[in-house]
Amino acid sequence: MAETSHLVTDLALILISAGVITLIFKMLKQPLVLGYIIAGFLVGPHFGLFPTVIEIQSVEQWSEIGIIFLLFALGLEFSFKKLFKVGSTGLIVAGTEVITVGLLGVIVGYLMGWTTMECIFLGGMLVMSSTVIIIKAFDDLGVKKQQFANLTLVVLILQDLVAVVLMVLLSTAAVSQQFAGKDMIYSVSKLIFFLVLWFLIGIYILPSFFKYFRSIMNDETLLIISIGLCLGMVVIAENTGFSSALGAFVMGSILAETIEAERIEKLTKGIKDLFGAVFFISVGMMVNTTILQEYWLPILVLTFVTIFGKTFFSALGVLIAGQNLRTSLQVGFSLSQIGEFAFIIATLGMSLNVLSSYIYPVIVAVSVITTFTTPYCIKVAEPIASWLEKHLPEKTMKFLSRYSSGSINTTKKSNWNKLIKSYIIRVVTFSVILIAIIIISFTWLFPYVQDKISGIWGGMICAVITIVAMTPFLRGLTIQKREDATLFSYLWGNSIYNRGILVALILLRIFLVTAFVSIVLSKAFSTMSWNIFVIAFAIVIFILFSRKSFRRFANIEKHFIENLNQRENERKRVAPIQTSIDTHFSGKDIHLSHMIVPADFEMVGKTLAQAQIYTKYGISIVKIERGSKDIYLPEGREFIYPSDCLVVLGSDQKISEFHNLLQSQMHINQQDRKNMILTSFVI
Repeated sequence: MAETSHLVTDLALILISAGVITLIFKMLKQPLVLGYIIAGFLVGPHFGLFPTVIEIQSVEQWSEIGIIFLLFALGLEFSFKKLFKVGSTGLIVAGTEVITVGLLGVIVGYLMGWTTMECIFLGGMLVMSSTVIIIKAFDDLGVKKQQFANLTLVVLILQDLVAVVLMVLLSTAAVSQQFAGKDMIYSVSKLIFFLVLWFLIGIYILPSFFKYFRSIMNDETLLIISIGLCLGMVVIAENTGFSSALGAFVMGSILAETIEAERIEKLTKGIKDLFGAVFFISVGMMVNTTILQEYWLPILVLTFVTIFGKTFFSALGVLIAGQNLRTSLQVGFSLSQIGEFAFIIATLGMSLNVLSSYIYPVIVAVSVITTFTTPYCIKVAEPIASWLEKHLPEKTMKFLSRYSSGSINTTKKSNWNKLIKSYIIRVVTFSVILIAIIIISFTWLFPYVQDKISGIWGGMICAVITIVAMTPFLRGLTIQKREDATLFSYLWGNSIYNRGILVALILLRIFLVTAFVSIVLSKAFSTMSWNIFVIAFAIVIFILFSRKSFRRFANIEKHFIENLNQRENERKRVAPIQTSIDTHFSGKDIHLSHMIVPADFEMVGKTLAQAQIYTKYGISIVKIERGSKDIYLPEGREFIYPSDCLVVLGSDQKISEFHNLLQSQMHINQQDRKNMILTSFVI
């Protein structure tokens, strides 16, 4: 009972203190995440003027739950489809940032006199930005819908995936004092395998499940099911050797493709905010003033390197990827902090006895300081970009502009690129499914059946069941999509030199299919010979000419595609203009925004032609929402009325300037108003 009492006391203490501090920060118009960290410091074990949390381990467990729900919310807002749409840009930025910042960390550690292994771990920790903190800062600053925020989130996701591989490499290096190539390849392959498998299974099952039960699923049931799925994937991820945060993100990204995504996001927002606040409070509790005083110089150096070094190299990566200077600086400044994965890497180093005891609190201190500076860095990025655009030499600005536009133009893929990309995706997708079926069969089916029916007959039964289950996916691996067939025919007829490569691609598919069948047969008959390979090839030929296998595959693929596009099709039906614009301007600095016209706006009562909004502010009005009436693509003679909702199209900068104009003018008009006072007097 005493432990329960302590638990309730601690929870009351941290929530009340967080509430009071965040109210103060609200009045000061400062990001709430900073208030949470200060609240954590005040109730933490290193500050004695206020009551202190008793069960610190319980708070740490709550903070881990907070990370789970924050990453789950990220997945709901940012699906894998968005990751693929960004394409090479995110890979270039993440790759540049990881390599350059990692090397920078190694050099800085060497200059401070750290050991070789400490330098390597430091490089890995500096690479990791904080997904959780940046998401919260974007929410507080209201910039989540802007182009640079979208690209930043892509880089953060790629960083988290890199962190999984990096931890394996660092563990291997710490134990063997060298990097093992086999372990690296195994770790990357395992990560890709499970990500693809989870995504395929989830998309095939969950959208259909939610669509079928939508009519009888109330908010309470949906909340319970969605949280259960999130925590279930967390358990699966941990049991397969990955982090709980990755599992939560994967489930969020799967649910993001369902028609209930927005509803789930709203229902889980309160839980996310509660446990997310506990996470940030727990970060503040780790601040130790004694460590800050003793190791102030390494903390100062690493803080400087994190803020300015990561900003520079991250912005450089965005520039190399072909984005403009403004977007590059915004992404660079957004990534200028050390994240929660750095704590995990530091903990790993401590457990392996390759890091000195003071390094962990130093990293925590740098993380806290850079967490404080992150919102201000995001705010200052745009003014710095404007200043540079005015003061950089004209030749430099023209070069950056030409490079950016040239990179956009070169994204148009050749027919060969399209065919090879589709080929790789198809081979990887179906290979993952086939490998999963084989693993399940070898792990559970074969031992069970052969325990009941020993000898060759038991093996034959297992082989038949396994190959039947694999048949539609074997067929899918061998055939081409209609678009690929068109490209194939074009390339075949375009040049005689193309035909050798095209034939090789076909033969490679047939070889892979035959290899998968051969593996099953060799397990069934406990041998591997040319006879097995010939039998497997005969089975493959039969599958290729079987109409039944083709129909099974076609039905499975049709169901998967419908589920994958379910939410997008629903959006097209409900908001055709928004969906069309999002698709057309994907990856560009153009989007829609909704703005309410205040009663005191100077353009009220004027026509659109008289207001000249596009000429003055560089944005276009594509829709006016007036009560229950929607006016699409309004003409110049349409009037602007108070409380109209203007749906405007433009760049982040132009929309922000127009929004600030509305707010500032409304504020000025409110200040100019005089208060009316009623009084009575006797004549």
